[in-house]
Amino acid sequence: MESGLSFSAADLAQTRFAVSPMWEVVTSFRLLREATDPPLHRRWAAQVRPRLSGAGLDSGWLAELIPGHGFLADFLNPTPATPFPTLAAELHAIRATPHEQVIHDLDILAAKEPGDRRPSPSPSPDRAQLRLRLLREAPDVALEKVTDEIEAYWEIALAPYWARIRRLLEADVFHRARQVAEHGSARVLSELHETVRWDDGTLRLVRRHCALTRDEVGSGLLLVPSAFAWPRVLTRAVAPDPPQLAYPARGIGSLWEPRTSSATDAVAAVIGRSRTLLLAELDTPTSTTELAAHCGLSAAGVSQHLTALRNAGLVTAHRAGRSVLYARTSVADALLTPPGGEGG
Repeated sequence: MESGLSFSAADLAQTRFAVSPMWEVVTSFRLLREATDPPLHRRWAAQVRPRLSGAGLDSGWLAELIPGHGFLADFLNPTPATPFPTLAAELHAIRATPHEQVIHDLDILAAKEPGDRRPSPSPSPDRAQLRLRLLREAPDVALEKVTDEIEAYWEIALAPYWARIRRLLEADVFHRARQVAEHGSARVLSELHETVRWDDGTLRLVRRHCALTRDEVGSGLLLVPSAFAWPRVLTRAVAPDPPQLAYPARGIGSLWEPRTSSATDAVAAVIGRSRTLLLAELDTPTSTTELAAHCGLSAAGVSQHLTALRNAGLVTAHRAGRSVLYARTSVADALLTPPGGEGG
């Protein structure tokens, strides 16, 4: 199946890029619902799945609104108002979703064949029906619960890794913006994905389950790079908003590769060897206990070092159940990157 999104000069002028935390929420959650480990995200999934299950988030509100494949609730991906919206801003937009949009999305989800929806790990039909009923009858109350669950999922699955993910997404946006300036929009649109091509004023999407035409959407186009959309593109078409197209960002294959480097010796001369060792270990978000075991330091000593590193903006802390995971910030990544090159 092929659909075409026609473009006027005004539509091209209103085409823009945005990095959306919520697109990463829905695409990563869908990826975790797959029965097999995703090849490009195996390290991440292996760490996150146990936390997700332990928190009961694999069978909650998101599981009802994000099926394993096919249509997902459009209201989970409101149009970003800025190129780099915060999660808080997008959650505010979700809570403000018009009632008719919620009903529309639920009707489409309900119309899907049973085979289109993978059952929850702990089936609870009664609870699922109560959630869907609350969304229909009291959307203001239900959307508060949905956004609360999104925040919990974010803290467990994405916040500890966000500095790395956001760097990848921002690099994609800056690369494509430069390509637009050098070669024009048509070439950039043709290079987004193998199923997307530009053809004489029309953006054509092949092998799409849902058609995307200008009749059903607003003007312009919003392009959203995603770390978890691979190997497909996803679309959102809700009038009067501009259509959204989420596509795999460049460089996903190296997203989870270790980033430590020879620069650690230089950094150690400034902040000390123990703190540098901890930063290097935090290539993967880790708890205080695990860091102590890996680095041969006492838990009390690790905690003291982490407090200093956090105060300096080099690490962040994220609660995951009973544990607190520490992760490097983009500032720390830059610190560990040798001058004039990339770590790895």
